[in-house]
Amino acid sequence: MPHSPPARPPVDLKSTAWILTALRLHTADLDAIGAELQARFGDSPGLFDDDPLVIDISPLRDGTAMPDFAALLQRLAQHGMQALAAQGGNPAQMAAARAAGLMPATEPEARAQRPEPPTPTPTPEPERVQAQRQPTLVVDKPLRSGQRAYARGGDLVVLSSVSFGAEVIADGNIHVYGPLRGRAMAGARGDTTARIFSTALDPQLMSIAGIYRTAETPLPPKLAGRAAQVRLDGDSLIIEPLE
Repeated sequence: MPHSPPARPPVDLKSTAWILTALRLHTADLDAIGAELQARFGDSPGLFDDDPLVIDISPLRDGTAMPDFAALLQRLAQHGMQALAAQGGNPAQMAAARAAGLMPATEPEARAQRPEPPTPTPTPEPERVQAQRQPTLVVDKPLRSGQRAYARGGDLVVLSSVSFGAEVIADGNIHVYGPLRGRAMAGARGDTTARIFSTALDPQLMSIAGIYRTAETPLPPKLAGRAAQVRLDGDSLIIEPLE
């Protein structure tokens, strides 16, 4: 009799990692939020292209402000932002977010504050830290619109161009040896020492450890399209030419 292959289950589970943008609310005033979104992104309707994000309510946690999440989701959708979850709010705010269809997300800060098992030494040795770092991811082909490269736990090197609409993401540094016209996000898991390097810097969006700058703020003429590096100084992105 012919042998029948085992039936494949209808679903299975697979662990994965997603890098999501967090929209931090400093007010529950929907008109003020809408005006700010329009001012920043109204002239770039394709900037986010239905990108998923998390709504961070932590600045409002200690007050009584209650965002209208259903209306907020509609405003975000107008700019191509698809909110999937909420984080940081008090119990009432999180309940309202869940009622609007948003799932609760664990804040990165809360994960970082979880107690770790005791170790023999308070500070890890440099060699041990280096051993935990992942190999550099090298991409030797152009990244076109809609394509994404993510170097988890290490640096990303692109030996060609990054087109408008493409994304390069790294937990460490990003090096682009060609035109960088898409979105570049270094220090994706909070490394504030990460940097972005490009031989022709003209990005759609660039971010280091969550601090970002879009094309709505043009680069100075001496830097646009030229070799430059981007680093973080406090809450500001510093852009410097590469000599």
